[in-house]
Amino acid sequence: MDILHFKQFLLTKQKHLKSEEARGQEASEIVELDQSKVGRLSRMDALQSQAMSLEAKRRRQLELTKIKSALLRIENEEFGYCIQCDEEIAEKRLEIDPAATLCINCASNQEN
Repeated sequence: MDILHFKQFLLTKQKHLKSEEARGQEASEIVELDQSKVGRLSRMDALQSQAMSLEAKRRRQLELTKIKSALLRIENEEFGYCIQCDEEIAEKRLEIDPAATLCINCASNQEN
């Protein structure tokens, strides 16, 4: 398994998510509720945009946490092994999600 490939992929993804975070900051700012400044429909649109932005931020934070954890597993030479059964995680699975912590069998068992 090419650990360096996965590390580079994770670092690139981390950098991309952090730049998205910086751009998304403005959209999640508090919406002005003063009706004399903004109409009711505009406020509703702004509140909806704010809620969507906050959810996107939550998802980015979750993904960044998973990436940080995967990078730590690489440093500790534990990357690519299931945290539940300690078996190797299939390389194809890691290609799809390099932050995966469970092999396909353990992941399937957790869903049931």
